Amino acid sequence: MNCGLKTPRYAFPVIAAAIVLMAAACRGGGASKTPLATPTARASATAAAGATAGASSTPPVTAATPVAGAYAARPVLPQLRFDQMLALVVIPGDEDHAALVTKDGIVRRVSLADDAEAPSVFLDVRDRIIKDPGQEEGLLGLAFAPDYASSGKFYIYFSAGGPRRQVISRVIARGGVADASTERVLLEIADPFPNHNGGAMAFGADGDLYLGEGDGGSAGDPNGNGQNTDALLGKILRIDVSGDGYAIPADNPFASGGGRGEIYAYGLRNPWRFSFDAKTHELWVADVGQNKWEEVDRVAKGGNYGWNVMEANHCFKPASGCKTAGLLLPRAEYGHDLGCSVTGGYVYRGTKMPELDGYYIYGDFCSGRVWGVNTADDTSPPVELMNSGKPIASFAQDKAGELYLVTFAREIDAIVRR
Repeated sequence: MNCGLKTPRYAFPVIAAAIVLMAAACRGGGASKTPLATPTARASATAAAGATAGASSTPPVTAATPVAGAYAARPVLPQLRFDQMLALVVIPGDEDHAALVTKDGIVRRVSLADDAEAPSVFLDVRDRIIKDPGQEEGLLGLAFAPDYASSGKFYIYFSAGGPRRQVISRVIARGGVADASTERVLLEIADPFPNHNGGAMAFGADGDLYLGEGDGGSAGDPNGNGQNTDALLGKILRIDVSGDGYAIPADNPFASGGGRGEIYAYGLRNPWRFSFDAKTHELWVADVGQNKWEEVDRVAKGGNYGWNVMEANHCFKPASGCKTAGLLLPRAEYGHDLGCSVTGGYVYRGTKMPELDGYYIYGDFCSGRVWGVNTADDTSPPVELMNSGKPIASFAQDKAGELYLVTFAREIDAIVRR
């Protein structure tokens, strides 16, 4: 296996032996390392980078210090053993239950409090999606409206064919079960290739719906979508869904012209999972790299995150001497000696591990590594919290702010101290 080559994001079979071999190959047999970090990019910021070696032992955890290697992935929710689980989202107004999204087009209502309670089908859209298991298409995201408890409204993101496109729809649940007949398609985006489809969805504190769109696929962004503000691919979009369809928020960067009004930020390759900090409301995104570097960004309205001019902190096109003026640098990056496909998580705001408070937690699909980066100190390097050894497809957060891994090992794991 050549970890320097980008493997299709979800083309891995869920076979335990293959997972172990893949993780070992991506580690390259070397010692654990900490990824490079730069200060969060501001228009006037200058780049800085550093690296530290992984700890050879695990010191005691104190309330103020996250320690490399001091954490573990503990299997939980044994009733959830499904192929290609992509998201686990707490249901507003029913916080002891969550919606479990699987790539094949099924959403299940599952209990977070009672392992004996059997999952039930909440929504089935298998007839609407492209389901090729060797590609990155399928049911990719779900977000509940802030008023879901009263309105029953939620939103799904899926890949469709004839022609190939990404679809964002609103659906209404009645009596705790989604009514597929209520689907209202809000936005369809033509997609030239089967990879780099994004799929992240979340509501901001402003009540608007944010969407993560990949650059359209192939390799190297051949259509130049990342830097094209007249294209919706390679972007973070923000739309107002308070009405029957959607509207453009008046303060979106291009609401008055110069690009598509839906765009909130651009220059992204394949934003795979993002989330808002529950305390500061800052938006954090993991952007999957091409063949050398993975990155984590703190997203600012109107920000240009560089793709395909740059891959993380490094010139991509051209390979050297690229023009970086106006481009925002990532908060953290790591190379393909440590993994090959970054998965975004959450800023930790739970109570069981207070030393992680304010750390953005993210991981890698290929190697199973999990890192935390201090969101309050842009000069500090990330800390490698653990190596789960599992393909991390997504992170999840419960009502108390504790974090979980959603894996392609047919397993949900809680992040805990050793």
